[in-house]
Amino acid sequence: MSSNQRPVSALGASSGVGGGREKTYFETQREALIGEIAMSFEHVLANINKLNRSLEAVIAVGNEFSSVEALWSQFENVMAKDPEDEQGEGENDKPEDQEHEEGERTPTKDEERAGR
Repeated sequence: MSSNQRPVSALGASSGVGGGREKTYFETQREALIGEIAMSFEHVLANINKLNRSLEAVIAVGNEFSSVEALWSQFENVMAKDPEDEQGEGENDKPEDQEHEEGERTPTKDEERAGR
């Protein structure tokens, strides 16, 4: 370790504070690579911003369909209801486990509808 050599920081080499000596091959290559990396980061940042704007546009379009989706959901719920269940609510007052005489079986719903 000699006293006339001192470490040169990355800032010192790029700003010319190194004492006026020529840059080594390593330093020039390092600066070139650092510049390429900085440009790549700028491209990445620009593309991320572009992606963010695109995603916001997609979400905005999706939000425009929320009222249509709610209407179709309501329609689906109405159509899914069994009309016989609505009419048969009064008929279900009798208990299912009603006692029958020996030998009789409980008729099925289809048989009850058919009047058997």
